[in-house]
Amino acid sequence: MPSRLLALALLLLPATAFAGAKEKVAAMAPAGLVLVIDDKGKELIAQNADKPFVPASVTKIVTAWLAMEVLGGNYRFETKFYLDDKRVLYVRGGGDPFLISEELAPLAKELVAAIGKEPLAGIVLDASYYPSDLRIPGIENTTESYDALNSALAVNFNTIAAVRKGIRVRSAESQTPITPIAIREFKARGPNGRSRISLSKDPAVSLQYAGELISAFIEKAGGSVNGKITTGAVPEGLKPVYIHKSRPLSQILVQLLIASNNYIANQVFLEIGGTLGGSVSLEKSLKVLNKMLAANGLDKDISIEEGSGISRDNHFTARGLAHVLDLFAPHANLLHGHDGGLNKTGTMSGISTLAGYADTKSHGRVRFVIALKTNGPLRFELLHAIEAGL
Repeated sequence: MPSRLLALALLLLPATAFAGAKEKVAAMAPAGLVLVIDDKGKELIAQNADKPFVPASVTKIVTAWLAMEVLGGNYRFETKFYLDDKRVLYVRGGGDPFLISEELAPLAKELVAAIGKEPLAGIVLDASYYPSDLRIPGIENTTESYDALNSALAVNFNTIAAVRKGIRVRSAESQTPITPIAIREFKARGPNGRSRISLSKDPAVSLQYAGELISAFIEKAGGSVNGKITTGAVPEGLKPVYIHKSRPLSQILVQLLIASNNYIANQVFLEIGGTLGGSVSLEKSLKVLNKMLAANGLDKDISIEEGSGISRDNHFTARGLAHVLDLFAPHANLLHGHDGGLNKTGTMSGISTLAGYADTKSHGRVRFVIALKTNGPLRFELLHAIEAGL
């Protein structure tokens, strides 16, 4: 008899802990949305799970899943360089989200090695891969770096990091030369002190800045530019003299998910539409997305306007996001949460979300979704309660 009682008690232990976790979550956040599902598809906790919610930056999990499915982890963006017989350099942007100073320096060395050190007669920038009237829902005309304009050809996430003291402006990054447009933009729009601002929402300004920085790195690599920096199309029939390939997409996604960078997210999201051929567009990307959602039975649970989560018109259901997490599970190691876990946060005024994977004692690795209408540490407190209680 005692052995039977012991066996019964052991069987009841997980169920008791299971019930305790649900009660603790309910007590901590009675109005919160919480869904926890084990690897067999069993819902362990389902609180307010049928209510749609604004995902904020956990949208980036869906973007990362879609990118891995459609483009693949080894995909690389390309920036192409052409040289005509007058030594005019043409640069055609391919939407590389990581065309940053650390990559422009070695790029310029290889470019100068390919074209020689004779002075260039000018630089022509071609950003026609993106539509000129591109507008991302939720992006506003502010100086905040998270509101940076997306572009086929942009550098340093279309932002400027500088230090301003009155009318004096210097670069805040040792690896980034200061340029005339950077100084002008920071004088006009930047605060005193050290900060990072987005460039003007005029695409011509951000494109000109890209040209100035590329020119500066060419000169640092031993080349020179004697002519003007202008915009235009690459002449037909001209062949590239150098092609810069970005870091692999899987590495880009790791940085995207760590930094929660809206610019990177929508550069990746736009590239997904490029698989339909020709120039990219938000409409093409949404077409690819919606086809993928429908194929996985998610078209009623995931509604997205753009790929970063900055739009409040993005809406998910918890079960829909949990399904995406199931599909994304082979790539879970791309997630690096603030607490070191495999998770992603989303934060807006009055919106606090957290989703990903958690390891529990009795139920192994689970998928979880948390959405609250209040800001603060509660989402992580709920996650810790889930990990400890299951």
